[in-house]
Amino acid sequence: MARLVSLNVGLPREVSWNGRTVRTAIWKLPVEGRRMARKLNIDGDGQADLAGHGGEQRAVFAYQMDSYDYWQRFLMRKDFTFGQFGENFTIEGLADSEVYIGDRYRIGGAIFEVSQPRVTCYRLGIRMNEPRMPALVVAHRRPGFYFRVLQEGEVGAGDDIIKVAEGPEGMTVAEIDGLLYLPGHSRAQLERALRIPALSMGWQSSFEALLNRDSSDKTGVGNSGLANEERAPAWPGFREMRVTSVRKENDRVTSFVLTSRDGKRLPIARPGQFIVFRLQVNPDEPPLIRSYSLSDLPSADHFRISVKTESNGIASSFLCQKVQEGDLLEVSAPRGSFTLRSGNNPVVLLSAGIGVTPVMSMLHALAAERSDREVWWIYGARNRANHPFAQESFSLISQLLRGRRYILYSKPDRGDRLGADFDAAGHVDVGLLDKLGVPYAADFYLCGPSSFLQNLRDALRNRGIPAERVHTETFGALNGLAPGASRVDHAPHLPAGPGSGPSVSFTRSGIAVAWNPKFSSLLELAEACDVPVRWSCRTGVCHMCMTGLIGGSIHYSPEPLERPTTGNALICCSQPDANVILDL
Repeated sequence: MARLVSLNVGLPREVSWNGRTVRTAIWKLPVEGRRMARKLNIDGDGQADLAGHGGEQRAVFAYQMDSYDYWQRFLMRKDFTFGQFGENFTIEGLADSEVYIGDRYRIGGAIFEVSQPRVTCYRLGIRMNEPRMPALVVAHRRPGFYFRVLQEGEVGAGDDIIKVAEGPEGMTVAEIDGLLYLPGHSRAQLERALRIPALSMGWQSSFEALLNRDSSDKTGVGNSGLANEERAPAWPGFREMRVTSVRKENDRVTSFVLTSRDGKRLPIARPGQFIVFRLQVNPDEPPLIRSYSLSDLPSADHFRISVKTESNGIASSFLCQKVQEGDLLEVSAPRGSFTLRSGNNPVVLLSAGIGVTPVMSMLHALAAERSDREVWWIYGARNRANHPFAQESFSLISQLLRGRRYILYSKPDRGDRLGADFDAAGHVDVGLLDKLGVPYAADFYLCGPSSFLQNLRDALRNRGIPAERVHTETFGALNGLAPGASRVDHAPHLPAGPGSGPSVSFTRSGIAVAWNPKFSSLLELAEACDVPVRWSCRTGVCHMCMTGLIGGSIHYSPEPLERPTTGNALICCSQPDANVILDL
């Protein structure tokens, strides 16, 4: 019979790691006597990162003595103590290859239900003093699992573990774990997994994403259950395109139309995507890499971008003052996951300043298909002189059966006409949405200055809008995410010490550096430059670090459990083979 060998608890603490402070509760210690198992955890236990651990569906983590023995042999170690893997329950029996999701067990006075495998992150590597550990537990099919507490009660070491119900579909913890993290996402297995009511909502969402991934993608590469992976770009790197039209939208914004140099059809972008330019501004200096959103109806015969001249913007000044019709520019294929989603929900397009460009493409697409969705066009500018696409957007909105627009000027000029050019003075905020009666059961698309995005995103979250229905595009550096680790708020800069390897360009951060092999990965180089990055496992498992690989080539060491789609890179475990350009 299975048995609870040790009951372990621990509270969050701060530890030093790689020059940063990490807040974690992965250190668990055995306790004597009995403790209450409650809906959220064991008495005396806690979690530091509630986004990744804890909650009703991850109340108690269990790990097996058999896996202890396995890892001691594999790692050739004899220093393990109870709680070594951050588990609350160290147990005999209940192997990951035998326990089903949805199984129910009585332990002491409580009843538990198996809800999901463990999601491993870098903190397991810290606890084990083995950075590979997050990948190893998945690759070796020994993740451990979480319990949901169905009936609260006291538990203690020595309690028997008695099975009281079997999970439907008969899918083991190891099987479910491999279905998400390892290649070969069988549609039949995904459908089986989604029929298990006990499976936690996060895992259900991942499996739904895998089921719904674009059926036109025949490569089978990538994992949409872990990351919102765009389709592979139509061509790698850059190709020359011809400027066929230059048009001033106003004193500050200029639109450029580009066509294929060889006359061939272009890939039809998705509304909201961007293209990347490699601009040779000065022949004696390295080229500048800049991204610009497509701003009109996606088409197979041209791309249109619209560029705001910035006072200190070398690239924007070059484009708006030097580039003429007939010139050739190096351009990437369309990229980006800030794209218009299909469906029947209302669409709310919220933008300010030059942030209007990607949502203009979305508005064009909605008008072209004569969408019957409720569409809200809400835009903020300084005044009429700084309001690009005014007539174009008004015309598009008028073509929509359920189109609504509302324009705010923060500092209208005397000649700006209230009720004609704009609807009110002020700024776009969530209070305006309340005033207008904008439906919150909508998909929201936000683009504009960083403060605009942050304020609206926070306000929509506070209104209870699910994160998956709030889509944002950032022209500058993306927000970093390092679960539990102290934040770095320095501006991106060159790293200490020279490098002699390939050039690594961080496009959103505006810097290029020479690779130095003292770094084990592109992630480590980015961190040394204080470039904002996103990561969790650091071993090629979770895909949180996935970054657009705009140009160049990389290799992996270690090899990730599953590679991302072509045109992307997992920077936590990759190194450059040649000059690379990253969307960071």
